Amino acid sequence: MTQIKVTLSGGPAELIERHREWTVDSIGEVAKVSFGAGYEHFSHDGGYTTTGSGDRVPVFAWCGRTRVAE
Repeated sequence: MTQIKVTLSGGPAELIERHREWTVDSIGEVAKVSFGAGYEHFSHDGGYTTTGSGDRVPVFAWCGRTRVAE
């Protein structure tokens, strides 16, 4: 299956500094990024951006977080 490169937007600043670019299997999925003691969730908000290399990629906006169950 082909991975789709996306840009993450919003959420914790430290996470975005480290993981601005992400890959997903489908533009319709919610990207779940492990961070700290939980997961940050990002979904496609309909927007696109152009990367420094000129690629047009979907923007996945932060939509919430969940904690890891203990």
